[in-house]
Parts: sequence; C-alpha cells; structure tokens
Amino acid sequence: MGKGGHAQRVSVDDLSLGAAVARAQDGDETAFAVLYRLVQPGLYGYLCGMVGEGAEDVAAAAWREIARELPRFRGDGHGFRGWTASIVRRHARGHLRRSGASARSAGGSWPPPAGDRIAHTLPGATPSAGTAAALVARLPRAQAEAVLLRHVVRLDERATARVMGRPSAVVRVLARRGVRSLAPLSGRDEVTHDAARTPGEPR
Repeated sequence: MGKGGHAQRVSVDDLSLGAAVARAQDGDETAFAVLYRLVQPGLYGYLCGMVGEGAEDVAAAAWREIARELPRFRGDGHGFRGWTASIVRRHARGHLRRSGASARSAGGSWPPPAGDRIAHTLPGATPSAGTAAALVARLPRAQAEAVLLRHVVRLDERATARVMGRPSAVVRVLARRGVRSLAPLSGRDEVTHDAARTPGEPR
C-alpha cells in the first residue's frame, strides 16, 4: 500500500480524491461516497473489459475489501487509484480462475467489455459503444488491460506497471500498441504517441 510514485502532474480529481481519502479514513461517510464516485467508474470500466458480465459482482467484492483495508492505506489520490486497481485486478483474476476463463490465450476470445462504459474514455476516438466493445475485445489480453488501466482507470505508466506486475517499458509498448489499434475508430491513419501518454508524463 505504497504512495503513488508517479511522474504526471497532479490532477484536480486526484487532489479531490486525496482529500476525500484522508477524510474517509477518519470515518467521514460522505467523503467515502466522494471517493467512490471518483474511482468506481474507471474501476468498473476496467472490470467490464476484463470479466464482462461478472463486473458488478467483482466490483462489489473488491469494494468490501477496499472499505475494510482503507485505514491502512498510505498515499495520495493517484496512489489510491493504483491501490484500488490492484485490489480489483486480484478479484478479477480470482473470478476468471473460478469461472475457468484463466486458461484463455492472450490473443483468444475473452469477455467483451460493456462498451457504453468505456467508449468515451478511449484515446483518440469517439466510437459507438458497440464498436468500442468489439475493438477492445479483439485486442490481446495484455494490451487491452494496459489500455484500460492507462486510459479508463487513468493510471500513469509506472502505476500501471505495478498493478500488472510488468516492467514499465513493457507496459509502454503494450499500451501504445493497443492505442494504435484504436486508430480505425478515430477515422485517422494513426493515433499519435501523445494519445497513449498521460498529460505531464515524460516523453
């Protein structure tokens, strides 16, 4: 449960999130509602992409753990996003193991995301929900996960690497390849590297 350790500029949302986390740790229920509202949409979009129809059940189980462990968390708003993403990912992987989905190959078929939850967050594109779902579902699993963590959960590269348990350089490649695959949705020949970079992240 470490600090964020991120290179990006601190966003207004992350400042608000950090303040809400501190108040929630002191028992402020209203603050907990605020942090839930700030974090849950991204986490749920990630879960829609990773487990499909099981997203709601997995999210509920993960939030029970988040609420229980919240007093032990130490970090800022961005660190909290990474911490909650790690918990959600662990619950998602457990769900996939229990459902027998863990043996699927990286490039094979896996549960499609709820496109309406993530379409507006995909970089360099404003696709329809159905198109977004179809595209992300076609990505290799690791690329899809990197894109979801970077652009839906809104983690920076280093935080995404920690959550996925992969080197930052590998995450960078996965996310950029995934983003380039979104180019057909944007109506452009290519998606720039900037679309795969969190604002303020070093080039």
